[in-house]
Amino acid sequence: MPIAPSSCPICHSTLSIARLHCNSCGSSLEGDFQLGGWAGLSPEQLGFIETFVRCEGKLNRMEKEVGLSYPTLRNRLQEIIRLMGYEPGAQEDSDEDRRHVLEEVAAGRMSAQEAVQHLKNRPGG
Repeated sequence: MPIAPSSCPICHSTLSIARLHCNSCGSSLEGDFQLGGWAGLSPEQLGFIETFVRCEGKLNRMEKEVGLSYPTLRNRLQEIIRLMGYEPGAQEDSDEDRRHVLEEVAAGRMSAQEAVQHLKNRPGG
């Protein structure tokens, strides 16, 4: 069964669903229904999500599977998150920053005192 388009092929406005039909019992429901968040995604974006799920949400596994860099994959994921009406969270950035600081301390490129100061000075620190 083909996937329903999310925009009008003539004027490119967002489509709504006017009729739902049950193939099993033949009943129908008519009204003005909005397409869900997934419906606004292109076939390529849906393919990305399918690969993301298959790789258990691990972008480093996706790198190997699709041959794209981690930053490219992350940008595509953030684009999809925004298209679905969400904003990629500051918590993720905060966790990444914290990991980076710990790696710097472990490598001897930052002192413990510098790390504490850095983590205190960042938003939400």
